[in-house]
Amino acid sequence: MQLHFLGTGAGMPSKERNTSALVLKLLEERGTVWLFDCGEATQHQILHTNIRPRKVEKIFITHLHGDHIFGLPGFLSSRSFLGGEDTLTLYGPKGLKEWITASLNLSKTHLTYSIEFVEVVEGVIFEDGQFIVKAQLLQHVIPCFGYRIEQKPLQGELLIDKARELGVPKGPLLGKLKNGEDITLEDGGIVMSKDVTAPPKPGFTIAILGDTKYCDTAKSLSENADIVVHEATFDHKTEHLAASYGHSTNVEAARIASESNAKNLILNHISSRFLPHDIENLLNEAKEIFPKSFIANDFSQYDWKNGQLIED
Repeated sequence: MQLHFLGTGAGMPSKERNTSALVLKLLEERGTVWLFDCGEATQHQILHTNIRPRKVEKIFITHLHGDHIFGLPGFLSSRSFLGGEDTLTLYGPKGLKEWITASLNLSKTHLTYSIEFVEVVEGVIFEDGQFIVKAQLLQHVIPCFGYRIEQKPLQGELLIDKARELGVPKGPLLGKLKNGEDITLEDGGIVMSKDVTAPPKPGFTIAILGDTKYCDTAKSLSENADIVVHEATFDHKTEHLAASYGHSTNVEAARIASESNAKNLILNHISSRFLPHDIENLLNEAKEIFPKSFIANDFSQYDWKNGQLIED
């Protein structure tokens, strides 16, 4: 799993940061990627990466402010030009379907694929054999959701030596055991998968939060998460502005990560008031409360490997 930030700014684009867009790469897990928010010029940002729009399987929109959605019509159109044929599922608050449908109809945009719209409400919004995605309302100036992505436990590795001791030959029977199936040998003996596989490994949990002021919902979504992606539009000197605009400071984001027992915090949605030379101070302030803090820049990538977050 990888996180690839395409836009990490707040409100409007700046020379340093584009508007909000984050890609969750699940290429090893399911051969696809998921996109969270799609600010203006997201497709332009993608041109500077190896991300293939036709691989985008799902798009999750946190809320309907322009810096989180104005890139959607262009991206949806380009996905057709670039060979997209598979159904795209678009999750978002009430009103998203109406806006997208009107935009495509009025511009006479023809798509080569179908869109499945899911109007998000609190609770589980997606589940399959691999993942559960939960949504909860945050506290912003308009309805805004945070998303919690939970990977289900992974099948334990096959203990090949133990299987061979029990008479399992090389070949497809080993694969069945690895996949959790019990098998019958030629002599009639039965080998149970649980006897020749290690215990299941826990999957990862990520909380990707939309715009929000400090609130209990942010803590609930982030509880025991491996990675929390949290906005940091303001700093402690401008804390008086944060709540009134429905936003958070870097320090408040660090408090959320600490109080929710998260393992890693990535700050984004950085206001253009903060220039490049301010970023180190923003990060250090957060680290005083939560040492495992990072600040994402446009095109930052983070790998999740063996239970560790690695910044590329």
